[in-house]
Amino acid sequence: MLGLDGGTFDLLDPLMAAGDLPFLRELARTGVKAPLTSVYPAKTIPAWYSFATGLDPGELGIFGFTEPDATPGTSKLVQSFRPAEAVWDRLSRTGRRVGVVNFPLWAGYPVHGFILPGMFSPSAPTYPSALRAEVEGQLGAAYPSELPVFKDSERDAWVAGATRSIVQRGRAAAALAEQHRPDFMFALFRETDRLQHQLWTELDRPADEIPQDLRTFWREVDRACAAVDRAFRSAGGPAITLVISDHGHGAIHSDFLTNRWLEAEGFLRFQSAPAPLGRRLFSSAFLSAQRVPGVNRISRRLADLLREGRGASLANLVVGDASFERVSGRIDWKRTVAFSYPVPEGIYLNPFNPELESPEHRSAVLDEIRRRLERYTEARIEVLGPEQIYRGRNLRHAPDLLIRVDDMRTEPRMDFAYPRPMIRDRPDYFCGSGTHRMDGILIGAGDGIRAGANPGAIRLVDVAPTILDAMGVVAPPAWNGRSFGARLGLAS
Repeated sequence: MLGLDGGTFDLLDPLMAAGDLPFLRELARTGVKAPLTSVYPAKTIPAWYSFATGLDPGELGIFGFTEPDATPGTSKLVQSFRPAEAVWDRLSRTGRRVGVVNFPLWAGYPVHGFILPGMFSPSAPTYPSALRAEVEGQLGAAYPSELPVFKDSERDAWVAGATRSIVQRGRAAAALAEQHRPDFMFALFRETDRLQHQLWTELDRPADEIPQDLRTFWREVDRACAAVDRAFRSAGGPAITLVISDHGHGAIHSDFLTNRWLEAEGFLRFQSAPAPLGRRLFSSAFLSAQRVPGVNRISRRLADLLREGRGASLANLVVGDASFERVSGRIDWKRTVAFSYPVPEGIYLNPFNPELESPEHRSAVLDEIRRRLERYTEARIEVLGPEQIYRGRNLRHAPDLLIRVDDMRTEPRMDFAYPRPMIRDRPDYFCGSGTHRMDGILIGAGDGIRAGANPGAIRLVDVAPTILDAMGVVAPPAWNGRSFGARLGLAS
């Protein structure tokens, strides 16, 4: 299993056709190639955790990177998918040797094999504990950590760093495959998502017009996948290779500031102004300046200065911090009905408003919010109740409503940085030019997979039971996903 975070055929198809991705192209030619529908929200943590466990976010109770904490305007990072069982846990318990590389985990844990965690900490404990030293001895360097914050002025160096990270991560995964001979292995490349977020406008072109350093990056992704595949198959015997993504990717055109909308509609109330006057004036001027020729370049440099560290501290000192966390102290929590935090796609009824204790009143409020959002004229907003999209038993942790704006071409935001709810022609230098889509990728080939097989409609939660099915292990009946192995030609 090879994971390309944010992988999308909108980008991979032209690159395969141009000859940049020979390994992925051959895998698709000799096997299966199909869209893979993500969970919603289509975000890294709920999506990868749903893949690993065969459970949707409603079962896991995980809907984003963070979850509400005990007091208003505060949140905490979600823990891992455990105590749910991942596909590699079940394989491990049946005596299969497993290997996991770069999956988002706080720490490795005992399995019949190895786990090298990724994403949360560059020094997360591995299993076994000496694994990181083993890998870094092979690399002759530190195992790659997450990419740093993107700055427009450092674009070339950042892309070069992302490319080096792909090379090193591929080398590490290949070395582990050769030395430990796992029966099942998962290796994740997160850099693909980071690159697409920041530089989608440069990637969303005919292949021969994509900048050479970005094409080089993708060639290295393909080489890294080929190297891991070659190392895994060197053990001999029947083998299957699947390449998947947690979600797709595409252009982002606009931002929808959900809390601004809730404020404008009277569902969110403040004791004092929601954002300092300096912040409101600065944001309005910043948006207007983008329409002035020649100013955009200056704005990008200013954005780099204000993005982190002392620059961000100075900006907050001069114009004020408009994050939900900072502004929450000025919210009137006794009168506020609803807010959006900490999942940007979510709207939560206010548990600190005594008037919302009645289930009938809560239901009426939700119906009214839904009605107004669906009638909003500046964007097309789908409003989803958690019971509509999840089968899970942990819906008490879910937002009361979830929104999807302009088919995910508009990104929901929780802050108060701008004066109006809808920002069209958004500046891309703060948050990038790409965002997630529901359709990710599945490419696979190997023993038992029919060339050109058509699996039909498949979901991310269906992958884990398909793996178990192909390896002769029964999937738990409580899993939301169902195997599509028979449609590929696989027999358990």
